[in-house]
Amino acid sequence: MPLTDIQDRIAKACAEAERDISEVQLIAVSKVQPLERVEQVLEQGHRLFGENRVQEAASKWPDFKTRYPDASVHLIGPLQSNKARHAMELCDAIHSVDRPKLATTLARLAQEIGNCPDLFIQVNTGEEPQKAGVLPAEADQFIADARALDLPIKGLMCIPPVEETPSLHFSLLRKIAERNGLAGLSMGMSADFEQAIAFGATHIRVGSAIFGDRVKPAE
Repeated sequence: MPLTDIQDRIAKACAEAERDISEVQLIAVSKVQPLERVEQVLEQGHRLFGENRVQEAASKWPDFKTRYPDASVHLIGPLQSNKARHAMELCDAIHSVDRPKLATTLARLAQEIGNCPDLFIQVNTGEEPQKAGVLPAEADQFIADARALDLPIKGLMCIPPVEETPSLHFSLLRKIAERNGLAGLSMGMSADFEQAIAFGATHIRVGSAIFGDRVKPAE
């Protein structure tokens, strides 16, 4: 089974990196996947999933959580400020805190709601103009500002440029996290999660290798 294969590869990568497997959480990226595929993975006992869009998460997870109440959903895609409340109500963690306006909105909503999901700050390690994320040179200040808002910042997230060696970006993210006292590292996907584990990833995001190719929604 694909899920078992990924779990075996995680175990091997942890052993090679001399890390305890309990330090690495597998986020099964269920975005744009048919409900039956997601349910198959739930039936295999997996409970941590990742979604890219609030609207899609809202369409599937309230129902799944009534049947699998211990399931956990992390938002790993970009978050618009006007959807922040819905994201906070649906998700157990948000991996894409990437700008001051969003941080301020989350802090205000956390006061109103009375709690807040775990938060990861997205760092644009490749400094790609088309990609979201705080620039590496601005990351320390942004982390400090987010903490000053009493936000529960648990770690950092990155998506390396596809044409570059991912380990360079994993190393950079780890250095930023270490000097800011952050333990969480959300990095590594289907093609490179073993490298990410070697560089200290605590959350890896694997989709197609578990579920198969994504199914595009009908136009």
